[in-house]
Amino acid sequence: MSLTLNVNGRDHTVDADPATPLLYVLRGDLQLNGAKFGCGLGQCGACTVTVDGKAVFSCVLPVTAVQGRRIVTVEGLGTVRAPGVIQQAFEVEQAAQCGYCIAGMIMRAKALLDATPRPTEAQIRAGMQPNLCRCGTHMRILRAVRRAAGLPAEPPKAGA
Repeated sequence: MSLTLNVNGRDHTVDADPATPLLYVLRGDLQLNGAKFGCGLGQCGACTVTVDGKAVFSCVLPVTAVQGRRIVTVEGLGTVRAPGVIQQAFEVEQAAQCGYCIAGMIMRAKALLDATPRPTEAQIRAGMQPNLCRCGTHMRILRAVRRAAGLPAEPPKAGA
């Protein structure tokens, strides 16, 4: 089936089975390899992209569900030479250890910050919770989200 997808602001026509997960089309047909295959079950978040500004697991989202919607991948946020604000924050905070989860984390942070530009600590933690980092750089990732939001590097102390 021929489908037209708007990815990173550009229309792309692809031939895919309607049930094909969006992740496979992004990686296989469009050569956008930022989103990773992690679990294939929508449980780890390595495949996170945004659709109409909402963070989604692209490994479980059928490609037909995104026709006519705005899809953004990490490649749509910036380049190596001109990284976006969130990408810069993740770099400065050295939020990546192995790097496998980082594109998904950045996209989850993008959706959070677009919806809530100055989130509370609780909102950051809740917003980032669906994505997993198996290397354990969660604290650096939280600092990167705070930095991208223009918040202090460390969360406010309880009771302060």
